[in-house]
Amino acid sequence: MSRTSVLTDGQWARIQPLLPSSAGRRGRPFRDDRRVVEGIIYRYRCGIAWRDLPESFGPWQTVRARHRGWSEDGTWDKIHTTLMAQADAAGLVD
Repeated sequence: MSRTSVLTDGQWARIQPLLPSSAGRRGRPFRDDRRVVEGIIYRYRCGIAWRDLPESFGPWQTVRARHRGWSEDGTWDKIHTTLMAQADAAGLVD
């Protein structure tokens, strides 16, 4: 496992279907959502500035823009709510 690997395949399988599609949006279609999500997680985990994000996550501007868009449209809230509901249903929440 590399230093910048963040999510297991199982974790990604639970998050990926909750992310918005780029279908119907202007501009280029989204590429490699996993790399972007892992870049966002890595940035917060390490407490670094966006500009200091390792190149393995892609352009920092792309990661930052996607994070901002998902924050504004409620994607992160939806992901949090869904994952908490799944954990609660499995008896993992006290």
